[in-house]
Amino acid sequence: MTDAHNDSEAGALRRRTNTTRRVAATPETASAPMISDVPLAPADGLVATPRYHRGAPAAEPQPAADAAPRSSRREQRERPSFLQQERHEEPARSGARGMLNRLGFSLAPGVAERAIRDNETLVGQHWPGPRTIAVVNGKGGAGKTPTTVLLSAVFARFGGAGVLAWDNNQTRGTLGWRTDTGPHDRTLFELLPEADRLLGAGAQSADLAHFVHHQVREKYDVLRSKPMRLAQENRLHSSDIDAIHAVAAKYYRLIIIDSGNDESDPMWLRMIDHADQIVVATTTRDDHAEAGALLLEALEERDERSADLARRSVVVVTQADRKATPADVEQVVTGYRDLARDVVSIPFDHEMVDGHLRLSALAPATQTAWLAAGAAVARGL
Repeated sequence: MTDAHNDSEAGALRRRTNTTRRVAATPETASAPMISDVPLAPADGLVATPRYHRGAPAAEPQPAADAAPRSSRREQRERPSFLQQERHEEPARSGARGMLNRLGFSLAPGVAERAIRDNETLVGQHWPGPRTIAVVNGKGGAGKTPTTVLLSAVFARFGGAGVLAWDNNQTRGTLGWRTDTGPHDRTLFELLPEADRLLGAGAQSADLAHFVHHQVREKYDVLRSKPMRLAQENRLHSSDIDAIHAVAAKYYRLIIIDSGNDESDPMWLRMIDHADQIVVATTTRDDHAEAGALLLEALEERDERSADLARRSVVVVTQADRKATPADVEQVVTGYRDLARDVVSIPFDHEMVDGHLRLSALAPATQTAWLAAGAAVARGL
């Protein structure tokens, strides 16, 4: 009996064990943690570290809400940029300092050379949009044509191409006589009928070569008048000036206009309407200086825009007479200081008296003076 009882209890134990094994092997219980995987209760003074199920990826720790974001290595590292290093001034290239530099020294330029470099920078700049300069004086022989030619040469030499000298003179303008002739003899009278075509979308800048005369050495173009014709045959209407100026403004960045002597002529008045800057040309002769001063005073009374042009004008005083003294030049310069924004004097140079005018043919001191005149004009554009 006892043996039978024992056998019965042993069978029951085996059945409970098998049942337990089957339950442990079911999918629902296969992922359940073992006893050793259950976190232990923390002891006093200690913090229990939970252990995760074998094979499960550990969760990354999350930063605190108020933690600052980490900066990149580029943000952490501060270094000077190679592109922002200070550039040294170019050594002197003229005068005694320039001579010593050619022997191996490295001397900075002096005050005079720095002033020349500043003026070169001023006349070499390009403005956003075309600019028009009117060279004026109601008296013939006051130096308007030499001023137009040499200012054009200065701006073209240091600022590159895109400069036009335009002869807007109904009384035998001599701009074409004092500049080089191109491969044709055309003038503004041949350009005018072609204005609409030149303003069209299909026109090209090279088309202007049929009408303007390029100055190969000085790098600017000349639009001539026809001085062989009588004044009544050279007169243009205001609308004609508008059309010519529209063509010039489309193809050139700087337009310098040589004007006639009749300040009441529609050609002259319309030129003033298009001008961004006025240059009064005069010599040391009393009648030339007085004519220029009267013109500025008349412009101040014409309208507000003309008055502004007069106040911002530049006066160029050329010493056309070799016998003129420094006191004669200073008298004219001083007399214009209250009428204009700036006054520049040009020394006598025999290359300016007759014939073709070339900036490169002038004496160094005369070239420097014309550069200063160009810089004075550039400040007002």
